[in-house]
Amino acid sequence: MRIEAYNQVAQLYKTNKTSSTRPASASAMGRDEVQISSFGRDYQIAKKAVAEASDIREDKVAEMKSKYESNDYQVDTGDFASKLLEKYQMGL
Repeated sequence: MRIEAYNQVAQLYKTNKTSSTRPASASAMGRDEVQISSFGRDYQIAKKAVAEASDIREDKVAEMKSKYESNDYQVDTGDFASKLLEKYQMGL
């Protein structure tokens, strides 16, 4: 067993003690700043506008409802089938 190695390590801990510390002054610490690019600001504005927008287009709903209630609503089967096939081919 090497006791002298332990003593050398213990001496290192004794000699490497830090000197007294002093707190940094407020002016030396500085302030954190965040700068957001114009693209980032525009993105946030657009995101907020989309979030506030309604998912339902009330004018379209009212138009379709009035056509349905008056039995005037006609579905073009050819157009419907082509759109259905187009969506199927896209994998949606």
